[in-house]
Amino acid sequence: MPKALKIGVVTSRFNSEITDKLEEGAISYLEEVGGLDIHAVKVPGAVEIPLAAKTLFDMGCEAVVALGCVIRGDTSHYDLVCNSVERGVTALMLEYGRPIGFGVITTENEDQALDRAGGSQGNKGEEAAQVALEMLGLISDMKASQSKKKKKK
Repeated sequence: MPKALKIGVVTSRFNSEITDKLEEGAISYLEEVGGLDIHAVKVPGAVEIPLAAKTLFDMGCEAVVALGCVIRGDTSHYDLVCNSVERGVTALMLEYGRPIGFGVITTENEDQALDRAGGSQGNKGEEAAQVALEMLGLISDMKASQSKKKKKK
């Protein structure tokens, strides 16, 4: 029997009324797919997501789903947090060559966040999980295609 793919889910506790819904959507989707070994962890805030994702990769996860919610406030802190988590996640994908489904929503207000956490805009956590698995498949296909080309030479 083939070994189950190990998938990590990192969820920020900050804005938990939103992030818990994102996590529910992601894990529900991954469980529906089946045959996956899901490792879910919670971190204090969005800035901590890249470090936890790196640790999950180091523990053998093939893909990670990153979930968080950053709502604009009255200071520039919003921009710093958004830029930090995006840079960290992008750097990890390139360093490890493994996908991270980016489900860190960035909104102007709580209503917009709720719309994206199972409301009128769907569940971005579920979508991030879908992206992570789709990218795993794409990368696998690309590597298999490259391997076939090398064998033909």
